[in-house]
Amino acid sequence: MDLAIIKTGGKQYLVKKGDKIKVEKITAKIGDSIKFDTLLTADSTKGQIELGKPGLASKAEGKVIDQKKAKKISVMKYKSKTRYHRNVGHRQPYSLVEIEKI
Repeated sequence: MDLAIIKTGGKQYLVKKGDKIKVEKITAKIGDSIKFDTLLTADSTKGQIELGKPGLASKAEGKVIDQKKAKKISVMKYKSKTRYHRNVGHRQPYSLVEIEKI
């Protein structure tokens, strides 16, 4: 089984071929192919694990399926006895990526 740990957007993801993952927004259009250069660990079909120090020379490839925003979260600030309250909403943008090749 081909497994790999990739790093993108300051986060690490354990992926295999065919996985669909949500990553921090990537500046690519829907349908574009992208390469994840920072490959930290890879497991080949032979069962041997390659460790990168800090990364491996090989790359993982994926395809951008969608660009969306996550569900809205509400952030409430409140200070008692001063009549101060503030309510702010936030929707984090993300990219849905399908892993095609490791």
